[in-house]
Amino acid sequence: MAKHEHGKMDISEQEKTFAGFIRWSVWVGAVSIGVLIFLALANS
Repeated sequence: MAKHEHGKMDISEQEKTFAGFIRWSVWVGAVSIGVLIFLALANS
């Protein structure tokens, strides 16, 4: 087995996945806030 060298692993796929997760989280948060504001204005 090859000896592990810190910082040599290709993490581009993990970075893309994390960026997608953050983008999705921001969208869900924004939509949730929008729904709450709509409900507050509609006196639900």
